[in-house]
Amino acid sequence: MTDDTKPADCTGTLMRDSGGFVLKIEGKELVRLLLHRVPVDLVEKPARVIGIWLDDHTIEAEGVATL
Repeated sequence: MTDDTKPADCTGTLMRDSGGFVLKIEGKELVRLLLHRVPVDLVEKPARVIGIWLDDHTIEAEGVATL
């Protein structure tokens, strides 16, 4: 992580979309996820995503886990 990156630690519902995966955070827009592993068993379930913000709408995920 460089000095200009912001850590991300978000919870919401993991969902598929046409371009991959997104996290639906209550009261916010969908957040696009860049994932190194595909968590198909977590789709449509509450999840916690840890990683870094690449921009205001994209997280490069380091980890995804169920709540």
